[in-house]
Amino acid sequence: MADDVTQILSAIDGGDPHAASRLLPLVYDELRKLAAHRLAGERPGQTLQATALVHDAYLRLVGGGGGGPMRWDGRGHFFAAAAEAMRRILVDNARRKRRTKHGGGLGRVDLEGVEAAAPAPDPRDDLVALDAALTRLAAAEPQAAKLVELRHFTGLSVADAAAALGISPRSADRVWSFARAWLHREISETAADPDA
Repeated sequence: MADDVTQILSAIDGGDPHAASRLLPLVYDELRKLAAHRLAGERPGQTLQATALVHDAYLRLVGGGGGGPMRWDGRGHFFAAAAEAMRRILVDNARRKRRTKHGGGLGRVDLEGVEAAAPAPDPRDDLVALDAALTRLAAAEPQAAKLVELRHFTGLSVADAAAALGISPRSADRVWSFARAWLHREISETAADPDA
């Protein structure tokens, strides 16, 4: 199957107009599992479903998205691009829901008999903070950022992410440890200094 996906991706790169329709059946189940895994970490009541996330990501990848056809160096690169597309969709969705026009996460509350308590952190804020930190990481260490996308946004194991990136699992493990520590520090510093 991996060879079939690679051949179809080459055909898409070559301009075959029918190749994209042959690709979806081969990658759909895997993309759906990745999307379901990613959505499992989202807030309850999430309106975006795994099927919609897969279709949106697939359209961004194969539909060209207005920027011309995408090119892939193989199956691993395709799934890395899928991880990036899913990340963008989830972050855009979180930002959209934070806007005042969409309620900004606010709801009507009757204050009669309610005790003051610190509000629970909003997972959408965490996703937006992670996205900002990941963008900074990508500028400094692109391979580390790609590994985080593959692990966090698509749920790949270290070994699978290493294969997708073309590095050894041992190297991926070291990069994963570095990236986690770097992101933790960045997000903690940003949370401590909201003006940053």
